[in-house]
Amino acid sequence: MNNAQTCEKLRAMRLQAMAELHEQHLASSQNTSMTTDEYLALLTDHQWEAKRHQKTNRLLKQAHFKQRTTLEEINYSQQRSLDKNMFQRLATLDFIAKKENLIITGPSGLGKSFMSQALGHQACIMEFKVLYQNTGRMLKKLKLAKVDGTYLKELKKISQTNLLILDDFGLQAMDNQGRESMLDIIDERYQQQSTIITSQIPVSAWYDIIGEGTIADAILDRLVNSSHRIDLKGESMRKLKEL
Repeated sequence: MNNAQTCEKLRAMRLQAMAELHEQHLASSQNTSMTTDEYLALLTDHQWEAKRHQKTNRLLKQAHFKQRTTLEEINYSQQRSLDKNMFQRLATLDFIAKKENLIITGPSGLGKSFMSQALGHQACIMEFKVLYQNTGRMLKKLKLAKVDGTYLKELKKISQTNLLILDDFGLQAMDNQGRESMLDIIDERYQQQSTIITSQIPVSAWYDIIGEGTIADAILDRLVNSSHRIDLKGESMRKLKEL
């Protein structure tokens, strides 16, 4: 078997990265002192890394982030009362492994969405399945799903996500269908998967936003009691940048 056939078979087995590296090695005029085992290990590692990169990119695309952010970009300025040690502990994503939640509250412009998506980005790198959603738009989508018969399918998709990020929670009071959908989501995920919620509204006011005492109690009991909390304070970082 010649080298061209070997590369063709590697591609047929979807080992594209391995085939490309082998071709590069064949085309190189440089001598190598690698043993057969070392060369095979090199090809295998190259293919492994390529597959991981492809999976990460796929997870990032499926997450539907509003913006691409990373943990390295987090600003720990004291102007917004962000505890660096606490956030770095959260950045290990141990809370996802433990099926715990995270609530980030504070006024507009303090980077709540940025921080939640940075954690989501890191979760994708660590091969967790992540979904980012604006809370209001998600509830509207689920309302339509009840009409066209796809509600259970959408709910299953959300429930199977390792990390669900609900951004801008509580900007609008919930109607009956909205609060029922929220309960379905939180109940399905309770002690099974992790959720990050960002909100301009303090948690103490969520009861009134959800409305209907029994459902509000059920949602908050499942969500808040198993959550880490970050309460940001200070002036809008967007305004400070403009000064």
